[in-house]
Amino acid sequence: MKLGRIETQRKSGAEPLHANGSPLGVSLQEFWQWSGSDLVSNSQRGILAEFLVAQALGVVTGVRTEWDAYDVVTAAGIKVEVKASGFVQSWAQEKLSSVGFDIAPKLGWDASTNMSATEACRPADVYVFAVHFHTDQASIDPLNVNQWEFYVLATSVLDQQCMRQKRISLATLQKLCPRTVPFDGLCVAVTEAACCNPSHPGGTASPGNT
Repeated sequence: MKLGRIETQRKSGAEPLHANGSPLGVSLQEFWQWSGSDLVSNSQRGILAEFLVAQALGVVTGVRTEWDAYDVVTAAGIKVEVKASGFVQSWAQEKLSSVGFDIAPKLGWDASTNMSATEACRPADVYVFAVHFHTDQASIDPLNVNQWEFYVLATSVLDQQCMRQKRISLATLQKLCPRTVPFDGLCVAVTEAACCNPSHPGGTASPGNT
């Protein structure tokens, strides 16, 4: 049996859990609070980083698409992949974590076409690497955008310099992209990086860094 894609509707959080329409006195917001409050965990911090980038780019309408080939698409059609990492974890640590990112080419699935790639690649135009750099456990707050730093890189630079490499360390990333971008500078930085990516309309090949 072939099933079409379910179009997810944005929810308010007030929707109740129910038994065939009879409310159980528990809201969807309570589920969100239970499941998503640990913003220092790797999984939730990564989703928060996607939201921060989408917010900075002005595209937070609708809902997040799970398992898409890229994380965010700007109003101009720039496809953005967001990768997040941090030094502090929510579990007990002997030392700060090493910051690194997954950059492996993948056989991505495009939610807009329902097609999977036939060759592993990096389908986004631009990568945004979000580093939650704050190291003081007592004052850590991923909701504070000033505790994050962002590195913006055209995918073409990754393809040229890292080729089929699966991971990139923070030190290597900083060599490719020596300047960080503040939260309020992401929109300009992503647009500039896309212009260096020949696969994006209007882009031109460039060996330079963003």
